[in-house]
Amino acid sequence: MRVLVTGATGFVGGHLVPALVEAGHEVVALVRDASRYDAPDGVSVVEADLLDRESMEGVFEGVDAAYYLVHSMQTDGDFAQRDRLAARNFVAAARGSDLGRVVYLGGLGETGDVLSEHLQSRREVETILTEGAEFELTTLRAAIVVGDGSASFRMVRELVSKLPVMVAPRWVDNECQPIAIADVVGYLVGVLDVPETAGETYEIGGPEVLTYAEMMRRTGRVMGSEPTILSVPVLTPNLSAYWVDLVTDVPKSIAHPLIAGLKNPVVADDERIRELVAVELTPFDVAVERALAGEE
Repeated sequence: MRVLVTGATGFVGGHLVPALVEAGHEVVALVRDASRYDAPDGVSVVEADLLDRESMEGVFEGVDAAYYLVHSMQTDGDFAQRDRLAARNFVAAARGSDLGRVVYLGGLGETGDVLSEHLQSRREVETILTEGAEFELTTLRAAIVVGDGSASFRMVRELVSKLPVMVAPRWVDNECQPIAIADVVGYLVGVLDVPETAGETYEIGGPEVLTYAEMMRRTGRVMGSEPTILSVPVLTPNLSAYWVDLVTDVPKSIAHPLIAGLKNPVVADDERIRELVAVELTPFDVAVERALAGEE
């Protein structure tokens, strides 16, 4: 199958592209600057910018399926507006082509909750990719992805390494279901071989449901020093964001939207996807060990 990967230079895309090659697919990586992308062997490269509709002309020629892994949090300004434009340009460029399947990686969060701007944007992109499109969309929704290059895991790791005693807001007691990057890639690759997943939405998560506090303590334990975490009711997500700015090197444009989303419990209902795609889920501590080894 000829497969186009948008976001090929990003964290998830960088792991997905070689996995698709290994699975026997003909892979095309869509990047904004081909001169700055070191393509794996056997991967074709097409240069285009999802924010520039004209540059997308012809990118879907001969493409059977595509992965949509794009988000704009790394840049300053209105990331939701840019994500909206990118998704609309993607749909418009695909119209009239032979593209039959698109796989989108979104974020967990109950629709009944007051979602953060970040999660609202992910859900809006999902809607744009569904409405008016001529392809069938498979959506996978995940919480924190643990791996080398993950912005959310980097934030956790830096907090743990720099703060042996941590005063944290109440949201550290919210539950989440982190998932290893290898398992995310396993699901992303796996759904292409299962026709029943076309047009469906699935929640994916690792084998353990943890509070954010437990996640930080266990990350510290793997790193050799478990932090002491004190939860207080007066520390809001907004205050937490400025606190993270002082302690970590994670850019504000990424850290602030991520922290705002921590108010939402994010636990996956993954029974349906596990019946269709066989992925041996990675224990959290093992995922942390692999992420740290990759950073080293």
